[in-house]
Amino acid sequence: MTDNTTLPAADPKASRPWFKKKRFLIPIILLVIWIIASASNGGGKSEAIEKAGTVATSAPTATAKATPTIDPAVKAKADADAAAKKAAEAEAKAKADAEAAAKRGTPSQANALRAAEQYLSFTAFSHKGLVKQLVFEKYTTEDATWAADRVKVDWNAQAAKAAKQYLDMTAFSHAGLVKQLVFEGYTPEQAEFGTTAAGI
Repeated sequence: MTDNTTLPAADPKASRPWFKKKRFLIPIILLVIWIIASASNGGGKSEAIEKAGTVATSAPTATAKATPTIDPAVKAKADADAAAKKAAEAEAKAKADAEAAAKRGTPSQANALRAAEQYLSFTAFSHKGLVKQLVFEKYTTEDATWAADRVKVDWNAQAAKAAKQYLDMTAFSHAGLVKQLVFEGYTPEQAEFGTTAAGI
């Protein structure tokens, strides 16, 4: 016997697997989109941060390696000033050495100076008279003059000493003694001073 009972039709939605159902599928799609978007934005941020870090790291290195630029004109002037200073120092040293050598004199000049000091220690001389005496002792005129120029003596005092020596030997008038002292090589001023100092 045939059963004509009609079974209710199966719901096609109920027979679909769960991953094909809208209530599961839409949230999954949204989640995937969000993950992709986050990954994209995060990568951009990471790249920007990485670039910023690179710039920040490289900036001090660039500053440390930077060398100051020197103006050629400034350098040339500094070099010229240094050379001029060095030349001036060398010239001053040469001048000082020459003056020291001139002050010491040659051995012959040093001997003439010693002879001049010895002569003045026992009798009076004018500058000219001392030069004449040293030349008589066979020193050159140059050496004798060098010695007479450098001997430590007061020529006025020498004129006074000579005036007294003359008066010890003979009598002189004031004018006559002045004339005699000038003849001995004293200047008129020195002769006048010596005669007056001698008391006439």
